[in-house]
Amino acid sequence: MGVDSGLPDFRGKEGFWRAYPPLQKLGIRFEEMANPRWFTENPELAWGFYGHRYNLYQSTNPHEGYRILNKWVEQFKIPSFVFTSNVDGHFGKSGWEQEILECHGSLMRLQCLENCGQPVWNFSDIKDHTFEICSDSLTCLSPLPKCPRCECLARPNILMFSDFYWASSIFSMQEKKLGQWLQRHGTENLLIMEFGAGLDVPTVRIFCESTWKKFNCDMIRVNPRDFQSSSGIISLPIGALKAISKIEEAM
Repeated sequence: MGVDSGLPDFRGKEGFWRAYPPLQKLGIRFEEMANPRWFTENPELAWGFYGHRYNLYQSTNPHEGYRILNKWVEQFKIPSFVFTSNVDGHFGKSGWEQEILECHGSLMRLQCLENCGQPVWNFSDIKDHTFEICSDSLTCLSPLPKCPRCECLARPNILMFSDFYWASSIFSMQEKKLGQWLQRHGTENLLIMEFGAGLDVPTVRIFCESTWKKFNCDMIRVNPRDFQSSSGIISLPIGALKAISKIEEAM
């Protein structure tokens, strides 16, 4: 979904390094950079990476496909729930504020690096929450976000690689809501629409397939690369925006 809004594709080190040339010079791959250890070892680089992403997510508008999905929900009065690994907050911007599970957290929220007891808070609670980033080194030149309770360094409320300190309280609440939603609506002609769920980090793909099997429902897999599917799943080997637009045209 995010790629069709113009956000970078991090799949494969080449795609990641095209988006972040300074990390190519350092030989740091996405899986290595998306690790909480950087907030201790090099917080300016850590917030350079996540601050750049935050600026990008905030300045990029969700593509037309989000609006079309929302239109279907409203026009046909369809109960809907989003399960996403995207951390860009674009589903929230597009109308899904309550009926959403962000399985890897969100860059729109922060947590204390020291786990002092401060609950997770929203980035929007900070008055000046844009970042100045050095284009040559990817280091953050702005003041780094701090915990409002203990004044220690803050980090994004994102589940990273080798991350044992992710504050999962909001995820747990969202997970409970999704379970309740499926109990209510899972047998009501459930349709699963899966967009861009790859094989490298298959969290969304596994969830969609297991839910499809559990409820014996309809499922559409939209993926220009990893479109291989079990018999019974409708596979569209194209991008998300194109698929949504084509379905809209057919309707």
